[in-house]
Amino acid sequence: MHEVLNELNKVAGVTGSMLVGKDGIVIAANLDTTFESETVGALAASISSNIQKSLERLKISPLSQVTIEAENAKLFFTEATIGILVVTTETDVNIGLIRLEIKHAVNKLKMAG
Repeated sequence: MHEVLNELNKVAGVTGSMLVGKDGIVIAANLDTTFESETVGALAASISSNIQKSLERLKISPLSQVTIEAENAKLFFTEATIGILVVTTETDVNIGLIRLEIKHAVNKLKMAG
C-alpha cells in the first residue's frame, strides 16, 4: 500500500497521496505537510458519501472519481474498493496523466488487497 502511494508521489505535479476508509479514517498516508491527513480524510469521506447518495437518487451510480480544483491545489478522490484514494497535486498539473496514474494505482491496490 505504501509502495503504491510512494510511486504516485513520484509523478510530476503530485504533492501527496493517501488511502482513506469510507468512514474517513486514514489507512495510509504520504501527504505534503501543508495538508493534515485527518482533515483530508474526513473531507474525502464526507464529499464522496454525499455525492454517492446524490448519484443514487439520479440512478447514475456508482461514483468513480471526484476532482476538486482550488486556488492552490487540485484534489482527486477515487473509489479504490478498500477505501478512497486521495491524490493532491499542484494546480497546473497534467490532469490526463494524473488520472491515468491514479487508475494504475487503483488496479495495484485491488491486486494487493
